[in-house]
Amino acid sequence: MHDRPPRRARARTTALLAVLALPLALLAAVPAHAAGRLTASFTTADNGSWWKGTFVVRNDNATAVTGWTLEFDLPAGVTISSSYNGQATVAGRHVTAVNAYYNGTVQPHASTEPYSFWFVANGPIGTPTGCRINGDKCDGTADVPPGAPGTPQVTDTTAHTVALSWPAATAGDFPVASYEVLNGSTVLGTSTTTSATLTGLTPATAYTLTVRAKDSRGNTGPLSPAVTARTVDPASDTVPPTAPTALRTTAVTSSSVALAWTAATDNQRVAAYDVYRDGVLAQTVTGTTATVTGLSPATAYGFTVRARDAADNASPATPVLSVTTADLVGPGKYARVGYFTQWGIYGRQYFVKNLDTSGSAAKLDVINYAFENIDPVNLTCLAGVTKGTTADPQDPDQGTGAGDADADYSRPFSAAQSVDGVADDGWAPLRGNLNQLKKLKAKYPNLKVVVSLGGWTYSKYFSDAAATDASRKKLVSSCIDVWIKGNLPLYNGAGGPGTAAGIFDGIDLDWEWPGSPDGHPGNHWSANDKADLTALLAEFRTQLDALGGPHRLLTAFTPADPAKIAQGWDLSKIFQSLDIANVQGYDFHGAGSDNSWEPNRTGHQANLHTDAQDPYGFHFSVESAVQTYLDAGVNPRKLTIGLPFYGRGWQHVTDGGANGEWQAAGGAAPGQFAEEAGTRGYDNLLTSVPNLTVRHDEQSVSTYGYTGAGGQWWTFDDPWSIAKKTAWLKSKGLLGTMIWEMSGDTPSGTLITAVDTGLKQ
Repeated sequence: MHDRPPRRARARTTALLAVLALPLALLAAVPAHAAGRLTASFTTADNGSWWKGTFVVRNDNATAVTGWTLEFDLPAGVTISSSYNGQATVAGRHVTAVNAYYNGTVQPHASTEPYSFWFVANGPIGTPTGCRINGDKCDGTADVPPGAPGTPQVTDTTAHTVALSWPAATAGDFPVASYEVLNGSTVLGTSTTTSATLTGLTPATAYTLTVRAKDSRGNTGPLSPAVTARTVDPASDTVPPTAPTALRTTAVTSSSVALAWTAATDNQRVAAYDVYRDGVLAQTVTGTTATVTGLSPATAYGFTVRARDAADNASPATPVLSVTTADLVGPGKYARVGYFTQWGIYGRQYFVKNLDTSGSAAKLDVINYAFENIDPVNLTCLAGVTKGTTADPQDPDQGTGAGDADADYSRPFSAAQSVDGVADDGWAPLRGNLNQLKKLKAKYPNLKVVVSLGGWTYSKYFSDAAATDASRKKLVSSCIDVWIKGNLPLYNGAGGPGTAAGIFDGIDLDWEWPGSPDGHPGNHWSANDKADLTALLAEFRTQLDALGGPHRLLTAFTPADPAKIAQGWDLSKIFQSLDIANVQGYDFHGAGSDNSWEPNRTGHQANLHTDAQDPYGFHFSVESAVQTYLDAGVNPRKLTIGLPFYGRGWQHVTDGGANGEWQAAGGAAPGQFAEEAGTRGYDNLLTSVPNLTVRHDEQSVSTYGYTGAGGQWWTFDDPWSIAKKTAWLKSKGLLGTMIWEMSGDTPSGTLITAVDTGLKQ
């Protein structure tokens, strides 16, 4: 009886390579200090054919200040050829210089001397203008705030709203970024334009309103002259408008629906229209069109519209208009999602550059960067630590507190390891894999990258972090802050606010497994996990959408086992939040590196159909896994199927007249790496296992290799099985494929080419 569900046993390297050989004093952790204002003075030195410009940063506070950024504009005709004691970025005449790791902390009543930032310049000697240090003026004087806006005018009132407009304020040192509307000292609303509509007001009430400007640095100006506005008394009109008619769509994308309708009528006037999405107010407009954003792809929504008059009488709703959003890639197209492993740069020697040179990057739509962990104490996204996992795969604390900031953003890569052939200098605030992903995205502008949280070893604390509304908000906010906003913790001179901004286009959740005791040993789980996961995904969706701008992806690795789906995944609700579910399509059978799984019998790990010879009680297959989702009503264009770019193997395998298929075995075969018995990447498998005869099982669509009686037996995917699977998923109308993981392919990208070819045909 087969009672061990398929798992995703992803071994991690147990030791990390050493950090750069820097002096120990420079590698010591620098404690955080309270922020304080710094100043900076500028001097020049004429060296004949060039001149030297030096900024000395000074701290006149009573406490140390850690981290500084200089910004200034070069005089006309001046260029910089090189800089020292800081990382400089030049855009036209504007220069931004960030401290080096060794001069980033300025002690009380001290300066950066003798390691002050300086540059080599050509052109007329002169003092830069617009100098700022950490946003403050370099001479220590205060910012000039915006001026006062002109007198506001009331442009409309209803029972609960007041609309205003006003003349713009003049800018001070920084551009005007927004305006605040106040009633006395209470801010009632904000706007980025010179008009605003205040909502939630009390009917039949007078308000004395003023406006003040706020600049892009947060400085506020003086108040405008006041204006008095009075909201409408509902008793003055008790007749509601008629219902709007002819509600229709005018455009549909993967994350938005544009609506239009025929206007309602009223005995006085229609003041606004309320647009509802699935019964929840989505937005209010004054015209007869609206675009509802923040939607998930390939998802059905129901829209209605009600009219309201100035006295807040609401009309009946329109009939429900059902609309399904477009999928992520468009009709007739298929998505290709591939995992890149953080630790692949070590034993595998697989770098982000290899995604380019193998041709994989040009064939992928989404890269999942795996994996990041959850802080065991704070239950937040963990970053800025380098701590290896333990060697024992059964250790309940194998991944507790582990992470690899060195690989993520601190390790300098050589020119030979770099996407663009340019080596890291070792001082920049962004290095490592993340800098390479940034370069890869620059080369392939349509490529999306998401950060994958969890995995087999890092899922221990998901249950705790998802348990309450407060803990969910805390976890999601921290993940967005670090990985989407790019506010990486300082680590070995790398990191800092906004360092990784723009690298990740979303979040991938790899919780293995909610509601189940069958994850990694020691994983926390609860019967409440199913509801908590639904709420956690909704919180991710809400906070990602609140960022504005382009739609951020929210994806998840989801199980093949119907029991695990029932335990932790509410298929009727989670797809309101999820863009893609990457359905497990492998690890159906295997021995495992510790021989704790199925060491005594071979079996296919990624068969498309149920194998008629399968002796186990429950028969896993890609087809049956996907059917569980489809039977639950999941839109097929939300689903990808997982493909293994690696094999699972056994040794001492009996022939049994079946070339080792479903036969007795003597444990996991030697692996590609000593700590990963039973596992080899596809390329390694073909080149390193002698006398391997590759066979294809047409009935189940399975590829396997056998070295002969008493030898090794391996189960894997190859171009033949990939062609069969891609044809099948297209026949089912699925979204595409997901790959675990890219380093297993050949240097020329044999498997990704098979995927690409199959999905194009």
